[in-house]
Amino acid sequence: MNVDVKALVALTIEREMPLEKLINAIENGVAAAYAELPEAHPNGRAVLNRQTGEIVIYYPVLGPDGDRIDTAIDSPEGFSRIATSTARKVIKEKMREAKDAEIVGEFTASMGDVISGVIQQGRDPKIVYVHLGRIEGKIPPNEQVPTETYVHGQRIKCFVVEVKQGLRGPEVTLSRTHPALVKTLFALEVPEIKDRIVEIVGVAREAGHRTKVSVRSHRAGVSPKGALIGPMGARARAVMDELNGEKIDIVDYSSDLATYVANALAPARVTSAEVVDLESKSVKVVVPDYQLSLAIGKDGQNARLAARLTSARIDIHPDNPVERIAKPKPVVLEEAQIDSIQEPDYPSEPVSE
Repeated sequence: MNVDVKALVALTIEREMPLEKLINAIENGVAAAYAELPEAHPNGRAVLNRQTGEIVIYYPVLGPDGDRIDTAIDSPEGFSRIATSTARKVIKEKMREAKDAEIVGEFTASMGDVISGVIQQGRDPKIVYVHLGRIEGKIPPNEQVPTETYVHGQRIKCFVVEVKQGLRGPEVTLSRTHPALVKTLFALEVPEIKDRIVEIVGVAREAGHRTKVSVRSHRAGVSPKGALIGPMGARARAVMDELNGEKIDIVDYSSDLATYVANALAPARVTSAEVVDLESKSVKVVVPDYQLSLAIGKDGQNARLAARLTSARIDIHPDNPVERIAKPKPVVLEEAQIDSIQEPDYPSEPVSE
């Protein structure tokens, strides 16, 4: 029962793991395999010689009163082959664990960032598998955009949501619906964001349909909206193309809640905005009649995204509301009035024979 110590040292240097940790794992594995033998002595332990690589099984010799009086060596017949295969298995497991830990550490640094990969076919049709180089990431159904079609071999950018060590190795969870995906894509396109001249304050998104982004500038003379839109709209168009044509509204952030809400309702024009209750962040907004449907949006989407972006309760009113015509009330007559009504006398028509 010998192990090549020089090979162990080379492996530990390559994987950057402690040599003693690997040796202890081999000793524990061999001791567990010895304990499963029918002729094994109780409390047997394996010891690997750091110089020769020989593995020896020691077991305590007990006296009549149960006290330990000596230590003996046990060499069961055929156990050398079992010990060798066990040591080889433990080494492979530890090397795989070291590799998995390295991958987890590498991709953990990418959490909260955008990563690029190639869509692959997988076992589960509901999950989109993305080849990331050393590992395969997964986009679960709740992180997929309903309007998107994921084609095998297509290159795609995803937001890294979670990286963890699973039962079958490292697991990387990706997202195409996360609001931070839009923010990070703009950061890749707009150098002013990287230089902290322009800041994206908030993002409200309904994946596949519409996104609202609020921005502000930290340098006088720099337009935050212009920085994100780019020359001829190139920067915003690049992000929209990556999101398969998803509409993006870029609005100015304001510390004044009423102004912020008015800006967030873009592209609708707001006549006035007033904070009704500052504690509950209730804002009353007045818009022109012809802008009311635009301010609310299809199925309330525009107002809903604006409320989510500003964390406010928005009450939208037209500036010239049409007065509702009151429905005429039915006339109720008393019984005496009904009796006093006389039917008019109509001339009787002659009856022809």
